[in-house]
Amino acid sequence: MKSRPLGRYVAGLLLLAATACTTGPSLEHQGEITAEPGDSHELTIGSAGFTESDVLAQMYALLLDRAGYSTTILSVTNRELYEPALESGQIDVVPEYAATFADWLNAKKNGPNATPVGSPDLDATMTALRKLAVPRGLTVLDPGRAVDQNAFAVTAAYARQHQLGTLTDLGKSGLPVRLAAGDECVQRPYCEPGLKKTYGIDITAVDPKGVGTTPAKQAVQSGQDQMVLTTTTDATLDAFGLVLLADDKHLQNADYIVPVVNRAQAGSPGVIKALGKLNTVLTTQDLASLNQQVDSWRRLPQDVARAYLESKRLI
Repeated sequence: MKSRPLGRYVAGLLLLAATACTTGPSLEHQGEITAEPGDSHELTIGSAGFTESDVLAQMYALLLDRAGYSTTILSVTNRELYEPALESGQIDVVPEYAATFADWLNAKKNGPNATPVGSPDLDATMTALRKLAVPRGLTVLDPGRAVDQNAFAVTAAYARQHQLGTLTDLGKSGLPVRLAAGDECVQRPYCEPGLKKTYGIDITAVDPKGVGTTPAKQAVQSGQDQMVLTTTTDATLDAFGLVLLADDKHLQNADYIVPVVNRAQAGSPGVIKALGKLNTVLTTQDLASLNQQVDSWRRLPQDVARAYLESKRLI
């Protein structure tokens, strides 16, 4: 586990205490938000505490600083904490993932067994997400080009040997596949059931080593398993000799990066314009490279974020 600055840790604890003690009318019962969007020039940006979220938060801060805002970054590693803080205005801006956040808000409103509203269709996902976000005082900005989806990797040698470029190729090959993944994979529709139903892949077993963990990748590297569940922005695949197989039938949901803001604090055109600049340049491949610079090269997220934005002439 990476250490983080004490100030951010203490701030996270204070946020936890404040969130746990919050009282007042439930946001579940608020109507449509009709007030003008706010334009506070002192904004708190939330990070979920992992590399990608840290880098995105740093880029948001730099873009907003350039636009004349004063920003603070707060690391809160649990969505159960930072989402209510976003609603209450303790956090003003946070990087999120469209389909995952849509399903989170849907479950919060309709219960944990609610039918998912996130899907591989980005437009449908964004429509559902915004419908759920508005009554909570949240504005979901436009998604960019970068997407962090579940993905499946095999060794480059295995892919060459069996001429595999896509998950369809693997299904057609008839090869038996032992899959390194989280233990929930046996039930999740995007994992074992989806691989079998959508692609016809012969999953013989799920090796519960986690999603994209080092032991999971090592198991595939050694040949103990044939495929690993990871993400499209995994920065370490090359180090293990792994390559992604394309999700050519779109099994995975549209987890595009989207900024979400507290409308009363940060819903102004100035914020939207500043953060929207990232949409035209940041790609999935860029995000993977930025993650790699932090995770493998041990560079600081703020330095990586600044260098990237400077290279794109955004700051």
